[in-house]
Amino acid sequence: MRATGKRSIRLSILGRPRGSISVHTGLFINGEWVEPVEPDTHDIINPATGKKITTISLGSARDVDLAVAAAQKAYKTVWGLKCPGSKRGKLLTRLADLIERDIEQFIALESLNTGKPFNSAKNVDMAESVSCIRYFGGWADKVHGKTVESQLGEQKLAYTRHEPYGVVGQIIPLRMVSWKIGPALATGNCVVLKPSEITPLTALKFAKLVTEAGFPPGVVNIVNGYGSTVGQAIATHPKISKIAFTGSTLVGRKILEESARTNLKVVTLELGGKSPTIIFDDCNLEQTVKWAMQAMYPNSGQSCVAGSRLFVQEGIYPQFMEKFTAAVTALSQATGDPFGNGTRHGPQRIMGYIASGKDEGASLHLGGERHGAEGYFIKPTIFTDVTPSMKIVKEEIFGPVAVIMKFKTEEEVIEAANATEYGLSACVFSDNISRAIRVAHAVESGSAFVNSSQLVEPSMPFGGYKASGIGREHGEYALETYTQVKAVHINIGVTI
Repeated sequence: MRATGKRSIRLSILGRPRGSISVHTGLFINGEWVEPVEPDTHDIINPATGKKITTISLGSARDVDLAVAAAQKAYKTVWGLKCPGSKRGKLLTRLADLIERDIEQFIALESLNTGKPFNSAKNVDMAESVSCIRYFGGWADKVHGKTVESQLGEQKLAYTRHEPYGVVGQIIPLRMVSWKIGPALATGNCVVLKPSEITPLTALKFAKLVTEAGFPPGVVNIVNGYGSTVGQAIATHPKISKIAFTGSTLVGRKILEESARTNLKVVTLELGGKSPTIIFDDCNLEQTVKWAMQAMYPNSGQSCVAGSRLFVQEGIYPQFMEKFTAAVTALSQATGDPFGNGTRHGPQRIMGYIASGKDEGASLHLGGERHGAEGYFIKPTIFTDVTPSMKIVKEEIFGPVAVIMKFKTEEEVIEAANATEYGLSACVFSDNISRAIRVAHAVESGSAFVNSSQLVEPSMPFGGYKASGIGREHGEYALETYTQVKAVHINIGVTI
């Protein structure tokens, strides 16, 4: 493999030129930037303009083999059980500090590559990433087992150890890097990571800081590539013991199949969602509209937890529709250049779902059209008069399309909210806190937010029920997905 150079990306942020950011666009293996064994490239497109940003190198199964070999060597010599948790924690904390130092560059790359509005990326995504890595840095020296009282009393010592898997694979979009890298490194695993081939720039910038923070070569490896090549190689590699994936339920099922077919990898999946937002007529209407907007339209609706199925009790339906429509109309007027002042809604590609909603007889209440002639901008959209069998009600759209339905009773809305294959998140709005808690408990979802939405934090577990995933991100629960328990039996006085 030969070393690869940097490419500079010139940026203008919030209307002000900010020079350029140098980003390596090759593969990051064993602490070095290298070109793939089988040279290939992929153009990275700015969704706000439809124009090319830069070109990245694409790896193959042979590059995954090299990355796994580097990770294995690091695990056996300088990481895992060879590196105390206190040192791993210091390195993670240093990494969080470096991301915070360069946070504007990360925000700019994310906005450029994904179309996410600059201010939204700044106040949510990157701040959350720093917080997450710092949080798991604090856990690194607190991963421990238990001493278990033996039936043989003082003649035997019995205890458990929580040990890392070794080499773990991660197939993730850019925002999830911190969610998965944090607990994986805190518990002593080495990582082979495939970022999205569509939005890899932040992950590539992240790799540079891994070296600067002082992580040994091979602890973190990043291989760009398509899911059908690099993703497939990670999913089937016999030396990878655990895999974590964030993405569609369809691909999640394929990863489970590959695990069963090969070496029975431990698999954690954070998959799709079609989350309900349940609004009772005794809610605080002004606050509910604001929270429902946050539930549905963050990142232009491109959120796995988007509250895209809104159930509104009939007594408040007209008032809610009036205020919610006004709020979505205002959001539509803030659509545009992700780097522009006041931009709150960026580009995405989901016109096929809007056409499906119309074809199946739903009423297009608002939006449903392209915005402007350049890029992939779509006006925030609301459908009403929908039925459970419609595609826009059943499937995750991953875009700014909300469907709104009336309901009469608590029992009715619980049944409707649970009538989905997904179970990632739910929101419940009511000033009757007893009812709100009761409904939050009854909804089949991994997270439930009462009188709020999207208040995710590193200390609270995150993951799905049903087809929304397996395992948990965040909190102490995430550590469990990156460790395996060993039972140790020490004979002190038993003779035979």
